[in-house]
Amino acid sequence: MSLKRFSVLHLVVALPLFAALAIGANLDSLKAGNANLKSAGPLAFGPEGILFVGDSVGGSIAALDTNDRTSGKSAAQFDVKAINQKIAAALGTAPDQILVNDAVVNPISKNVYLSVSRGRGPDAVPVILRVDAAGKITELSLDNIRHARVSIPNAPASVADARGRNPRMEAITDIAFVDGSVIVAGLSNEEFSSTLRSIPFPFQKVDSGAGIEIYHGSHGRFETNAPIRTFVPYEVAGQPHILAAYTCTPLVKIPVSELKAGNKVKGTTIAELGSGNRPLDMITYRKDGKEYFLMANSSRGVMKLSTANLEKYQAITSPIDDKSGVPYETVATLTGVLQLDKFDETTALLLTDTGGSFDLRTVPLP
Repeated sequence: MSLKRFSVLHLVVALPLFAALAIGANLDSLKAGNANLKSAGPLAFGPEGILFVGDSVGGSIAALDTNDRTSGKSAAQFDVKAINQKIAAALGTAPDQILVNDAVVNPISKNVYLSVSRGRGPDAVPVILRVDAAGKITELSLDNIRHARVSIPNAPASVADARGRNPRMEAITDIAFVDGSVIVAGLSNEEFSSTLRSIPFPFQKVDSGAGIEIYHGSHGRFETNAPIRTFVPYEVAGQPHILAAYTCTPLVKIPVSELKAGNKVKGTTIAELGSGNRPLDMITYRKDGKEYFLMANSSRGVMKLSTANLEKYQAITSPIDDKSGVPYETVATLTGVLQLDKFDETTALLLTDTGGSFDLRTVPLP
């Protein structure tokens, strides 16, 4: 099996002039003005320091020019204690009035970007913050920033259900920039409300995306309404896929070639990682010549899964009591992890909760 991440940031470009023109087109598509974010959720970096932001309340994806293109030292280490308190002080509020929704590393500068909500609920103010290795926090002004936005055409209505949950807040649950497109997971107002979209960048028209159906072993049924919580792109036998994790905790592979407008795609459940759990974030990495997935979870710690022989696991299509399929080990040294991202080839960035103090730090990849 040939298994590797596929990402525009790792492509070898044979024609430098063509690459320069393509990068110029990316930046030229961004225009100065108010980004007008209604919320700031999942984040992903694209080329030239362009930061993509998922805005569920606004039903859109924004591309922001961070103007952060000075190469940083990959050897830099983060160890910022109580960053939630520092953020609250910078924003003039109390720590219990902020939420850190995502944390990602700018692969060029090695600065960390955070999407933050100032306040609680749908009226919370979205904020994008930059943090350097010295712990300096800088707010990225959204008032006059080069940006582009694209609306999601079939975002769910903002109406709470019988259990008090608002599906609009899950219109965008995770994003990634892959080979010139933004892959977007979330909910829609379609019959198959669990949706994956592939949006080319620079932004043009957005289609309705593909509806995703999976078999949930711990629930003993097929589901079309459960949103993907986190995902990573990967390649098996030369074919791009999405490896997606769901609440409670199916692990599903989905071929990117099927992500076409109106398609009803049946994902292949290759693992049940245990019930009573919510996956939070996931990365891929290589160590000692082998490749792994690392996934942070709400109640089952950080899982380390080998990518070896993923194509050989049979689809789970019958009820599972607890765990089945791809095995994992729990990384005992990593606790309280809320967000994680790959910092460089040997290091991970973590946002951890240590008794109410949120710490931002780098650690060796396990």
